[in-house]
Amino acid sequence: MIEIKPQKINNCEVAVPGSKSYTHRILIASALSDGICNIYNGLKSEDTLLTLGSLKQMGINIDIKDDRFVVHGAKGSFKPCVNPIYLGNSGTSMRLLTAVASLGQGGYMLTGTKRMGERPIQDLLDGLIQIGVKARSTKNNGCPPVELIGGKVTGGSVDLKCGVSSQFLSALLLIAPCTKKGIEINVTQGPVSKPYVDMTVDVMKELGVEVDRDGYDRFRVPGGQTYRAGLYIVEPDCSQAGYFWAAAAISGIKIKVKGTTKKSRQGDVRFTELLGNMGCKILYEKDGISVSGGPLSAITVDMADMPDMVPTLAVVASFAKGTTVIKNVAHLKAKESDRLGSVVQELSKIGIQASCSHNGMMIKGGTPRRSEIDTYGDHRMAMSFALVGLKVPGIIIRDEKCVEKSFPDFWNVFQGLYQ
Repeated sequence: MIEIKPQKINNCEVAVPGSKSYTHRILIASALSDGICNIYNGLKSEDTLLTLGSLKQMGINIDIKDDRFVVHGAKGSFKPCVNPIYLGNSGTSMRLLTAVASLGQGGYMLTGTKRMGERPIQDLLDGLIQIGVKARSTKNNGCPPVELIGGKVTGGSVDLKCGVSSQFLSALLLIAPCTKKGIEINVTQGPVSKPYVDMTVDVMKELGVEVDRDGYDRFRVPGGQTYRAGLYIVEPDCSQAGYFWAAAAISGIKIKVKGTTKKSRQGDVRFTELLGNMGCKILYEKDGISVSGGPLSAITVDMADMPDMVPTLAVVASFAKGTTVIKNVAHLKAKESDRLGSVVQELSKIGIQASCSHNGMMIKGGTPRRSEIDTYGDHRMAMSFALVGLKVPGIIIRDEKCVEKSFPDFWNVFQGLYQ
């Protein structure tokens, strides 16, 4: 555990690592490419290294350099895997690689932690089955472990539910160009977290793949295409930037996150707009986005498209005047922890009135007090509630190493706020 001790913070600039979401997608697209891909600023974290290691297990040659990943694409060809592919509690890895394994040879089993075994994947399996892939949940509960038979995927038309996760859609999109006939996807529910779909399409187009779409309802990807090898740079992670923008809001100072831009397709960049609505000053500069804190007021907001920022906003809301209402985030229950229930539980421990419904949350601002924070093995719980310690003595974060899932250097960067 680690104790956060309030200290004076000055205006400052911070750097955050490359986007986790983009890193997963570019690693996979590069593995499907026709040659050597150099990926700069890719995130090296527990989750992304699970994706990388699994691709290597499936026969992809990947070198990890100090400044880049070097991925030797195999044009959609993968080796059989006798041993199960272990993906920890990385939902992105599980969902995207389940689809990728369908392009392989023979049987594959993908498994993970106990929590992973509670995270839904049946809608994706149903989509794969519609294009001729033999895939099933081994426990017949719609959750991992997953078994499937890889082979030449013909493709075809899919009716896909994306009310639980947009990653089901991203998974099918990524493999679509490697199928014989391509895939046409009709989204029958959702998708939630729409910006993550945009990120997937961006990666595909950047690597030379054609994608036709009608908003978020229909997608068509012609088959027989090849991802193009080349040099790719991963932009800074706006989810991780959010912790430091929130630190500025809570502390009343100015913090710039270097390299972030309003033009990013990452939905979490809009977190700055929410902070602006709460009373902060936002400045979009050439070398990054700055947030200056001020007196905070409650807001009502739909966060369906930025669910990862809900714990962070909830913590900021605990310092704001009034009651903040967060809507349309039922899919948070299926994250690394039940983020609705977990956030409310920990806010209550620090003396903040909070409640959750089946799809939202209410937080009444007040005066937070000292407490030991349980993280539920969830990296975003640890990083979000560390922010309370900027103003409140006696905040202790349990299992602080869980941040290695997405931001291994978080505590060093966080401590740098005091310098």
